[in-house]
Amino acid sequence: MTLENLTNDDLAAARALAEAANGIKGQLSRVIVGQEAVIEELLIALFSKGHCLLEGVPGLAKTLMISTLARTLSLEFSRVQFTPDLMPSDITGTEVIQENKDTGAREFRFLKGPLFANIVLADEINRTPPKTQAALLEAMQERQVTVGRARHRLDNPFFVLATQNPLEQEGTYPLPEAQQDRFMFKVFVRYPGFNDEMEIARRTTGTATEEVKPVLDGKQILNLQDLVRRVPASDHVLRYALALVRQTRVSEPGVPGHVKESLAWGAGPRAIQNLVLGGKARALLRGRTHVQTEDIKALALPVLRHRLQVNFAAASDGATTDTVVSRLLAETPEKESDLLRDERLKPIFAA
Repeated sequence: MTLENLTNDDLAAARALAEAANGIKGQLSRVIVGQEAVIEELLIALFSKGHCLLEGVPGLAKTLMISTLARTLSLEFSRVQFTPDLMPSDITGTEVIQENKDTGAREFRFLKGPLFANIVLADEINRTPPKTQAALLEAMQERQVTVGRARHRLDNPFFVLATQNPLEQEGTYPLPEAQQDRFMFKVFVRYPGFNDEMEIARRTTGTATEEVKPVLDGKQILNLQDLVRRVPASDHVLRYALALVRQTRVSEPGVPGHVKESLAWGAGPRAIQNLVLGGKARALLRGRTHVQTEDIKALALPVLRHRLQVNFAAASDGATTDTVVSRLLAETPEKESDLLRDERLKPIFAA
């Protein structure tokens, strides 16, 4: 694999990124027990300039994990508890009339809301109405908020981590598909294993407290985010990512029969972008300077699960988007020669 896009300084920075990621994981392990896969996906999203949607039942330390991550990154952290009565101005900020002490004139002054931070925790995002959920849309995509006629730029790095509870759906407002698509990953936070839960019980019922130290600052993170985009990805890797995503589009030629039977619609181009960017960041975290198909395969579920929609019949049979993606991963060859020779995929590549 050619490294023509990476200079010697970049290679040194790549090693520094892997070391920093290990340092962050080490600091998080002082407070968080287990959840290694979740932590890795959060770091991949961070270094790819992406946002994450975390879903899990109460009590799995989602909020604690995010706030601890902010402390390891020496970034400004803001937490918003989403409620049914939360208004857009409560998170973006608002203009107030203030008297100028020098001139006596009254003038508008903008008071920044909690979105003006580097890491924003949108806790229980599905408990607030769509009007307030939509206020996040511009911030996540454009890194700015508009209040009145004025646009206010957000500081970089900017990282939104939203949580939602899959159990209590009464009185909630499911995120619309357009907003879900703005999240790079949808991460499932699952129950800990026996040994991890034993350690949780031991740590949290005693008197010991752990101090978390910063590992990276904002400027270093911005440099590493730029480095991720310079990591080379071969045509073979891009073709593999395209094969996975294009097979989810039910109206396209060559789509597998089980996909047409299970899905109402498939993923758009943003899924490709996030698969490739995430693959680049994952490669660096694992000490490599190029992307492999295994990186794409490892991130297919968190990238695609919230960008697909199962139809009513498939949902009635217990099928989920994870079911469909897992089957596609099993059926799609990773080797370049097999991928190009697969008769099933030729209509996908030709469309």
